[in-house]
Amino acid sequence: MTDLGQDTSPEQLMADAAAAIRRGDANAALRCVLQAERGSPFDPHVKMQKALVHRMSGALPAALAALDEALALDPYNFMALLSKGAIIEKLSGARVAARTYENALKLAPEEGNLPPNLKSPLAHARQVVEQTRQALLDHLARSVGPVEAAGGELAQKRLEEAIGVYAGVRKVYQHEPLLLHYPRLPAIPFYPRELFPWLPQLEAATGTIQAELTAALATQMDAFSPYIQFPPDAPVNQWGELNHSRRWSSLFLWKDGTRNDAVCDACPQTAALLDRLPMAQQPGFAPTAMFSALDARTRIPPHTGSTNVRLLCHLPLVLPGPAAFRVGNETRSWRMGEAWVFDDTIEHEAWNDADELRVILIFDVWNPYLEPGERERINAMMAARNAFYGGG
Repeated sequence: MTDLGQDTSPEQLMADAAAAIRRGDANAALRCVLQAERGSPFDPHVKMQKALVHRMSGALPAALAALDEALALDPYNFMALLSKGAIIEKLSGARVAARTYENALKLAPEEGNLPPNLKSPLAHARQVVEQTRQALLDHLARSVGPVEAAGGELAQKRLEEAIGVYAGVRKVYQHEPLLLHYPRLPAIPFYPRELFPWLPQLEAATGTIQAELTAALATQMDAFSPYIQFPPDAPVNQWGELNHSRRWSSLFLWKDGTRNDAVCDACPQTAALLDRLPMAQQPGFAPTAMFSALDARTRIPPHTGSTNVRLLCHLPLVLPGPAAFRVGNETRSWRMGEAWVFDDTIEHEAWNDADELRVILIFDVWNPYLEPGERERINAMMAARNAFYGGG
């Protein structure tokens, strides 16, 4: 080892410390590091090396202090945070270490850029964070208890989601409309059924709609067109696999406010039912009503819809096996004869894990929290924007 003279550079001293660590000589390594620290008192790498030497010798509190010194110089030091979490876990347990591990995970390199020796410690940190969050979720749920029955389903769902967000196991989902955001409307993934008194009428007609769909599938399958149809010059983003693909296809009864007479004539009872339901009426924009067919083993990636002034209704018609739907933090499986209404400006996705085609009826309705006068002004606003850009 190089003689520890006053003229030895910090770089050489750090190299000597590393050599001593490899030999298992903690005392020699510490002497080198402390001398290097005197020459470079504000170098976070020296502090990290000092922490390593202390940790090697079992002096965990001293190692923790050295890591804090490194983080004071560089608060975004991923290695320092990961090491600090490991030491805290040994000193105080996983629950206390989880917060430090959380900060380390925020700064972790991409998997492809991660050195092999860090993959296992990082995986452990992630496991500690996930287990701690789940334990907190269970603790909060037990401590808080359910909302009184009088509060209703919406209140209970709000509470459950709040607990999940507070525990860190769920993320916050907001409206992300592609076209129009109308302020001060609630961001509710699945709306309460009581807001739509016509749902039983729709559900009771499931068999009738199924019969007309079966005929359409037999005679008009070619009329089902890919739902995603981006032009060649448009970025497809998450839609690459489904762009112009019949794996997700639709047969429109109404599209952007225009009635498809051929399809409605082929499905007269379905069309008549839709005419009786309070579909959103927005000339040039809505209603849209369609049979949506998702092929076997196909997934619709997360996405958001155009505006929160209207909501979408789903009625399942063909369910050959496992198929589910997520809106925000809430995932549901379709059940025959049961419809739901949801806000599609909240991130949502669907998947069909069955070996055969899945088909649902989709149509849009006004958001029930809008006043009639607002609906009129919204239509005027959207028509005016369309005219401004030469669309009307």
